[in-house]
Amino acid sequence: MPAPDDVDPAGAVTGTPCALLRLEGLAVAVAAILAYRHLDAGWGTFALLILAPDLSLLSYLAGPGVGAALYNAAHSYLLPALLAGIGLALGRHWPAAVALIWVAHIGIDRALGYGLKYPRGFRLTHLGRIGKAPRDGDQKRSPD
Repeated sequence: MPAPDDVDPAGAVTGTPCALLRLEGLAVAVAAILAYRHLDAGWGTFALLILAPDLSLLSYLAGPGVGAALYNAAHSYLLPALLAGIGLALGRHWPAAVALIWVAHIGIDRALGYGLKYPRGFRLTHLGRIGKAPRDGDQKRSPD
């Protein structure tokens, strides 16, 4: 059975759905940044924490399966949504502010095409391959 037109054989979304997912990431990032501005939590904190989710890249030292799982956990909207919900339920601004920074990071990543990872390789994401694709005839082909 051939793959649908908007899905590549590696499982990544392509075409219009991919463009919409990237625009959605941009919209989420802008909304999170504007909401963070409304909280008035300080731009120093924002600058300090905006790249914190990328610390999950260190989990790739334990192998691609563990790396993909922990990277995806840090780059899914699930955990920051829970953190924001807890902050709002407790009437605390700090958890909500951290969650908004986290959501902004994820949205920016998605807008740039950095999607959730497949365990087959770091460069394989739900939004397509990141980085340079191997050229035809390359001797060194890696699964990522």
